[in-house]
Amino acid sequence: MVQSRWNDAEAAEYCRRYAACGEGLALRVYTSRLIGRDPDLVLHGGGNTSVKATARDLLGRELAVLHVKGSGSDLGAVEPAGLPAVRLAPLRELRALRELSDQAMVDAVRGALLDSRAPNPSVETLLHAFLPHAFVDHTHADAILALTDQPTADQHLRAVYGDEVAVLPWIMPGFPLAQAVAAAYEAHPQCRGIVLKKHGLFTFGATARESYERTIELVDRAERYLQRRLGGTPAMLSGEPAPLPAAAREEFLGRALPSLRGALAQAIDTQLGPAQRRVVTEVRTADDLAAWSAHPAAASLCALGPITPDHVIRTKGQYLFLSRDEMLDPARCRSQVQAFAVAQRRYQEQFGGAAAAAAGLSPLPVVAVVEGVGLIAAQTSKRAAAIAADIAEHTLRVKARAHALDRYEALPPAELAAMEFWPLELAKLGSQQEPWLAGQVAFVTGAAGAIGSGIVAALLDAGAAVFATDCAVERLATLAARHPKARERLVTAPGDLTDAATVERLFRACVLAFGGLDIVVPNAGIAHVSTLVAMDPARFQAVLEVNTTATLRVLQHAGRLLQQQGTGGSVVLQASKNTFAPGAGFGAYSASKAAALQLARIAALEFAAFGVRVNAINADAVFGDDAAPSQLWQEVGPERMRARGLDAAGLRDFYRQRSLLKAEVLPRHVGEAVVWFAAQRTPTTGAVLPVDGGLPEAFPR
Repeated sequence: MVQSRWNDAEAAEYCRRYAACGEGLALRVYTSRLIGRDPDLVLHGGGNTSVKATARDLLGRELAVLHVKGSGSDLGAVEPAGLPAVRLAPLRELRALRELSDQAMVDAVRGALLDSRAPNPSVETLLHAFLPHAFVDHTHADAILALTDQPTADQHLRAVYGDEVAVLPWIMPGFPLAQAVAAAYEAHPQCRGIVLKKHGLFTFGATARESYERTIELVDRAERYLQRRLGGTPAMLSGEPAPLPAAAREEFLGRALPSLRGALAQAIDTQLGPAQRRVVTEVRTADDLAAWSAHPAAASLCALGPITPDHVIRTKGQYLFLSRDEMLDPARCRSQVQAFAVAQRRYQEQFGGAAAAAAGLSPLPVVAVVEGVGLIAAQTSKRAAAIAADIAEHTLRVKARAHALDRYEALPPAELAAMEFWPLELAKLGSQQEPWLAGQVAFVTGAAGAIGSGIVAALLDAGAAVFATDCAVERLATLAARHPKARERLVTAPGDLTDAATVERLFRACVLAFGGLDIVVPNAGIAHVSTLVAMDPARFQAVLEVNTTATLRVLQHAGRLLQQQGTGGSVVLQASKNTFAPGAGFGAYSASKAAALQLARIAALEFAAFGVRVNAINADAVFGDDAAPSQLWQEVGPERMRARGLDAAGLRDFYRQRSLLKAEVLPRHVGEAVVWFAAQRTPTTGAVLPVDGGLPEAFPR
């Protein structure tokens, strides 16, 4: 059950924190966050709130203003700037109009802004302006939607609220909805709220607390009604019929996700030729979701529209339903995805017309429900996939309750399409250009060392999701701490690559985290300084095991996954200058790296059959920094300094000066080379790219 989270001490703290904004706006921020942090009320930018206040113009005259949520802002983290102020009087004058186009409405609202730099106010700004109350809240509460997504919605709403709320049929947001809500309130001025079927709830009050707690009260009454009518958890969520056991779900997804991810890749044309638009996945397998997916009604409910049309831009209206057998078979999985896409194109053409064509949305599914397993969301960024998965979780639970109460009824396709392809709704998604490697997944070994850290940083900056592994647990933690803004796209996992079972576990973890992989960077390596005469065979074997045999294991697992996905990919091996120009006393390292390079060349020959390019980078004298020093140079540096009579700084300068370009080679340079290969800007495989400042003796031959 939802409960009021109002706390007098917290409210007072907000008033102190935002004293310069005035008490009304400070408390508006407080209750907006209370609403936004409850996923049973709103999700990811959903809902909107407002407060009416006063401000002064440039001449010092007092103005009535409306602070209303900026379009697309997240209520859970909103600041005063996220509730831009608009002049109230000119907006209320629009009530006299019979019609108002979307563009004219946007112009009028933006023209009323006090600060032209402020974000666009909500598309429901006029609704907030037309109501007389100081505070207005709008939510998409799950319990309300379970009641209104029914053919018998009026019957249930009257049973819960009697005449205490006004009820409206679905109306498109914007000017028509604003007029209808204002008229409904004027016809029932004693109402405590207004319910818009298949959309949500509006509440209002003279104070922030009154408006907020009306929301809580009305949603709680809906929750209690559902509990009474359903007698507990709906059968769809309680395991009848039983889904796969939890451990079996994870094992299944580890095997099957690459098939789905490959099927969801979209072929696109670029200036450089055909390419793939890839996705990363977010998996949800909670017991109730797995039970939902095993229920006989699951497939038919997936084919019906969203619980509120506000969700359609994040998840599409329909979800793909797959049996476990279909998901395990790449060909059958691809066939089901393509059938979904064909149906989506037909929907777009029939109901979206020119607006759908202008939107240019992919016809591929965003959410897949897998029989007895749960749900999978797929988008070009991990954050977008997580948002879609959050919405899908709530959607499944609301549909289960609606199905148990009576019969789930979605908005008709024509009305849903009007929302899905509405420019004002699509504007919430923004128009930011995707980075080179958006949607791609990279698997990097030896990721916590100097070169590995540079590779991880460059891949993250290029938009990739990165699974980073290393045997050094503390250095992995340091690596993660260096990228706080990319925490959704960076997964770190310790592991010893000399253990075959560990390598398999790491690839399985990468698949579960992101759905598969596209970029593989075998970078792990160790060194040992010894002449051949004095070489301990056991030490030689240890170097060979890490630098060569582990590379073989990585190539084997990567090759199988990339072949299963069927969308190509890139392997970028970190070789070494020593493969072409070995040094005395460095036989174990040089031999093992030369062998690894030969494995990469063989992989280039064999992996080309399924579209995977395999290239290598020859780096030299990469010392790293204090946060991620080179382990190799920690091993060999002291001996080199003694032999040349140099200190640490002198050794770095020695290697810089010996190159043709007299350049210091940084970890980031190696990372940029990896990104260049991974971006596949040229049709190149089997190549070796030196990143060494220019060493003639190490030129690849």
